Amino acid sequence: MFARTHIALVAALVALTVLPAAAQGASADVASTNTFVQANYVLVRSARAHLAAAEAAPRQVLAQVRRECPHAAAESPQNGDSTELSNEVIGAMVLRAYQLDAPALHSFVAAASALHWSSAALTRTVRGYAADLRVLAQLAPPHLCADVRAWVASGYRTLPAATVAFDRVFMPAWVGIGLHPAGLTRFAGAQQRSLLKRSDGLVVQLADGEARAVERWGDIMNELGISP
Repeated sequence: MFARTHIALVAALVALTVLPAAAQGASADVASTNTFVQANYVLVRSARAHLAAAEAAPRQVLAQVRRECPHAAAESPQNGDSTELSNEVIGAMVLRAYQLDAPALHSFVAAASALHWSSAALTRTVRGYAADLRVLAQLAPPHLCADVRAWVASGYRTLPAATVAFDRVFMPAWVGIGLHPAGLTRFAGAQQRSLLKRSDGLVVQLADGEARAVERWGDIMNELGISP
C-alpha cells in the first residue's frame, strides 16, 4: 500500500513539474508568433506603400547606365563572368528598391532575430530570413559601371574583385519581403491569422511588382551589352 501511495505521489509531482513547463512552452510559441506576425505586417505594409517608388528603382539604374556607361561591354562574351555581372545588375536593382524600406527592415530584423518556437524548423526559418534581410539592409549597392569597365579593361578575362565579393554576399541573402513560414499558423490565434492573410495579400502585390521589374533587368543588360 505504501509503495502504491509513493508511486502516486511521485507521479503527481512529475505532473506538476511537466505541465507548467509545457504551458510555458505554449505561451512562448504564442508570444513569438504574435511578435513575428505584427513585425512582418509592418514590413510588408511599408514595402507596399513604397511599391511605386520601388518599381522606379530599376528605371533609375537603367538611366544611370545610359548616362555613365552605355554599351560599355558591347560584343562581350557570354560566360560565367557575364552571369556574375548579371547577378550584380540584379543586386543593384534590388538594393536600390530595398533602401526605401530600410527603417522597416531594421525594425523587423530587431524584432525577429531572437524569436524562438518549440519547432526548431520554424525557429531556423524565421531567424534565417531575418539574417538575410539584415544583410540586404546593410549591403551597399555595387558600382556597376565601374565594375563593367574593369571587366572590359581586362579583355574580358578577369572579373573585378568588387563584383565577386558583392555577388558572394548578395546572392545567398537575396529574399523577397514578406514571409509566411510553414508551421506558423498552428501557433496563431484568430487575430494573428487574419493579419497573416492581410500580409499575404500585400506580398502578392509585391511579387507582381517584382515580376514587372524583370523587363527593366533586360533593358539594363542590353544597354550594357552583356548577355547573362
